[in-house]
Amino acid sequence: MSTSRPDSLADPFLTAPNTPLNLSQSLEPPRASYLSSTPETATSPRDSYADTPDNVSPLVPENEKRDAVAYGQESRAEPGLKKRSILRRPLFWLIAFAVLTVVVLAIVLPVYFVVIKPHNYSTNGASAGGAPAGGAPAGGSGSGNPTSPPGTTTTGGNGSIIKMADGTTFTYLNPFGGIWVDNPNDPFNNGAYPNSWTPPLNSSWTWGVNKIYGVNIGGLFVLEPFITPALYQKYPGAVDEWTLSTLMAADTASGGLQQLETHYSTFITEQDIAEIAGAGLNWIRLPIPFWAIEKWDFEPFLEKVCWPYILRVLQWARKYGIRVNLDLHTIPGSQNGYNHSGKLGSINFLNGVMGLANAQRALDYIRIITEFISQPEWVNVVPVFSIVNEALVSTIGTDQITAFYLLAHDMIRNITGYGEGHGPYIAIHDGFLGTAAWANFLQGSDRIILDTHPYFAFDGQSIGPPIATGTGLSAGGIWPQQACNAWGPGINTSQTAFGVTIAGEFSDGYNDCGLYLTGVGNTASYGTSCSLFLDSSQWNDTMKAGLYEFTLASMDALQNWFFWTWKVGNSSTTNSVQSPLWSYQLGLQHGWIPTDPRAAIGTCAALGEIGPQFDGVYQAYQTGGPGAGTIVAASVTSYGQYPPTPINGLPLGAIQSLLPTYTSTSAVPTLPPPTFSPSPSPSVSAGNGWFDSGDTGLAPTQVQGCTYPNAWDAVSSAMPTALCPSTRGVTPVTTPPSSTA
Repeated sequence: MSTSRPDSLADPFLTAPNTPLNLSQSLEPPRASYLSSTPETATSPRDSYADTPDNVSPLVPENEKRDAVAYGQESRAEPGLKKRSILRRPLFWLIAFAVLTVVVLAIVLPVYFVVIKPHNYSTNGASAGGAPAGGAPAGGSGSGNPTSPPGTTTTGGNGSIIKMADGTTFTYLNPFGGIWVDNPNDPFNNGAYPNSWTPPLNSSWTWGVNKIYGVNIGGLFVLEPFITPALYQKYPGAVDEWTLSTLMAADTASGGLQQLETHYSTFITEQDIAEIAGAGLNWIRLPIPFWAIEKWDFEPFLEKVCWPYILRVLQWARKYGIRVNLDLHTIPGSQNGYNHSGKLGSINFLNGVMGLANAQRALDYIRIITEFISQPEWVNVVPVFSIVNEALVSTIGTDQITAFYLLAHDMIRNITGYGEGHGPYIAIHDGFLGTAAWANFLQGSDRIILDTHPYFAFDGQSIGPPIATGTGLSAGGIWPQQACNAWGPGINTSQTAFGVTIAGEFSDGYNDCGLYLTGVGNTASYGTSCSLFLDSSQWNDTMKAGLYEFTLASMDALQNWFFWTWKVGNSSTTNSVQSPLWSYQLGLQHGWIPTDPRAAIGTCAALGEIGPQFDGVYQAYQTGGPGAGTIVAASVTSYGQYPPTPINGLPLGAIQSLLPTYTSTSAVPTLPPPTFSPSPSPSVSAGNGWFDSGDTGLAPTQVQGCTYPNAWDAVSSAMPTALCPSTRGVTPVTTPPSSTA
């Protein structure tokens, strides 16, 4: 198996074949009346060419076909006339075939290459998804039609054959009218779209109108035990990526840390991203670690190696028209003490003796990622940047994290400029406080999204009431209504009280059963009482019906969502997925996840759960309109002084001005752009990884001659008794210099 790094995105990767989707399963009929299926679409398997309107050709379907897929329309045939005898004559059919060929060559092909090929988002397509027609791209390309190398396919739809970099092929199955675009001469083409109701990447996304139907790509670059159990089973004692990396590095006979690169190369393939588009989804949330940029000497992580693979996923997302919420999932020192923050244990970000120093590093990594994704080549593919995943605010403090978010907001907008079209939306997590705690947050800020992660699995309940209770609206026991009641009203209210609010994570985990789900050592989650939930092959139709109804209710309540997660790896002991409630892919294959996410529309209303409804209209500043960036004076007064006071987790009587900090005197580790093979046209720029040439500030590093506590375990460390260096001012952290747009 190849472990070579993708210096070129076209390098061959030998990948383990994915389990194909269950092609015998029909699309579930949507709830909303305008989405009702025709007899043909309701009974045809996904790979059938007999009755689906866009399977006439593997090439790009016409806009009329996109609309037919979106709304389940049937064509109306004229009443049949009595056939004349000439229809039985062979000469007639030869002439008809010749005429048809002329028509195709003279009309259809020019229409394709002149009208469809430029990938403009037509008025018909906009009406299907509710997005405005047209819209100039904010960056990248996609409006042109450069000449392709001979024999190279650059676009296609349902039924087209995809050839991957390793030479293997698969059939692109997308019954929703999506097209892929892949032109070696135009690698930053943004003309693709995953389905008929989602605007292409080079057209505007309208918050409040367009809906996020997304999945997380968890476990690929940030390795969680329950998502990648085989790697942890191989190394007893590994409980997080810190200990896994330490043990793996010592195992030189197995390849040491380079085993991680094999994982990056094989765990998620291009076919996964194609299947995501084919499942009616339109976004992915991609968790990445800070060691994609760098790691410091005292940290065991594999630095920089995953970055080319991150770019590979971004390019696959571009190819299939999938937008990306890029999620900085790990923070130096740990922002929550969880095993997916890098190190299980204490919180050392904005907390404890090294809290400010770790925040300096975090701010700089946020800056470096912002500089990269704000380049015109990437701004349309990555419209959202989640800057800190799941900071545990009950420990860090609301005022403290708010001051950091204000500082990060100003730094980011100094790089990108202010207003719609200038860099990504900034997503912040609710810190497990709930959405209501963030009402009126930093009013006047420029495009901040509130991200919440609602789970029943971690609310302290055990197995809970049964979910296998029947079929249809009676399926799922209490759980569908629970999802509607617990999540729907808060999401709707937050859209007005805060602004754009999304569910960056949710799952079918209504209990905490799953191998390593609550940690490697917490055996209760994979003990005898959980055995049914570890093995989906035991689930009967009633069980699947209950999970299906719970999924629909969750999707409807959350409105804009990312399921956690797309794929869960097999256990090495059973060779099966042992956390099946958390795998979207597995649910698609076996029937407890809807094959069309629009089937969820109206579920809560059908269950009688109707709460406050958001009208789809945000305040102008919340989506980058007038007033964006003019933060109300009261917020600036309360949170504009940095570092915040006090820092929690310090010894009694600690003098905060003596806290250790770093000095910004090191070279910035910028993120390199991709390289391509074959090379694209000389006119194509891949960028240099840095959007704002006026941002010349240096990166933080340790002060020579100063001694620092353990940056990942400093909550109980002794406070310094003097400044180091002695000439340092009393304000330990300052905003990195950056230009004003």
